[in-house]
Amino acid sequence: MKSSENMSKNDVLRVKLEVLKREHRDLDEAIAALQEKSAPDQLTLRRLKKQKLSLKDRIAALEDELTPDIIA
Repeated sequence: MKSSENMSKNDVLRVKLEVLKREHRDLDEAIAALQEKSAPDQLTLRRLKKQKLSLKDRIAALEDELTPDIIA
C-alpha cells in the first residue's frame, strides 16, 4: 500500500522527467540546426552533445526510480 507522501514524490519525479525530456528534445533540435550550418562550431556541437548525453542519463535514472523492481 502506497502512502500519499510516496505518490506525491512519484508525481514530482514524473514532472521532473517530463521537463528533462523536453530539454533533451530541445537540445536535439539545437544540435540538428547547428549541424545544418555550412561550418558548424565543433566546440559548441560537442558541448551540446555532452549536455544531451547527461540529460539522457538523468532521464534513465528517474525512469528507473519510477519503475518498481520486478523480482524474477
